[in-house]
Amino acid sequence: MDTNVFIYAAEQSSSEHARCRELVEAWQRRLEPWYTTWPILYEFMRISTHERVFRKPWSIPLAWKFIEALLASPGLRLLVETQRHPQIAALVFAEMPELRGNVLHDVHTAILMREHGIHRVVTRDTDFHRFPFLEVTDPLRL
Repeated sequence: MDTNVFIYAAEQSSSEHARCRELVEAWQRRLEPWYTTWPILYEFMRISTHERVFRKPWSIPLAWKFIEALLASPGLRLLVETQRHPQIAALVFAEMPELRGNVLHDVHTAILMREHGIHRVVTRDTDFHRFPFLEVTDPLRL
């Protein structure tokens, strides 16, 4: 699950709030594995506490409480780099030499997913469509 789903679940003024909150809460109860990454969780903290993004920015303790609730989910698994990470990264960069700039945060997520054999990402971020090895699922269409 990508950052924007967590952001929409947290930001009550967002038009996507109700659906994303419902989705996140359902996934929190799942026993089956679902995945995110530490960089995604830190990005959630960066955005949710930013006064130019949230109308009423969260405090760090509130953002951390949200993350702790996610981490308590029985099925949540955090994708981390393995010994194969450099080889998978080199493969993706060779296949997609046009990658650059701000998309590199998403590249890291895509590489971790490929490294762990995860093929489906739940996100509203259209940048993930550029990765042919991922299936992008819009949470508003689930």
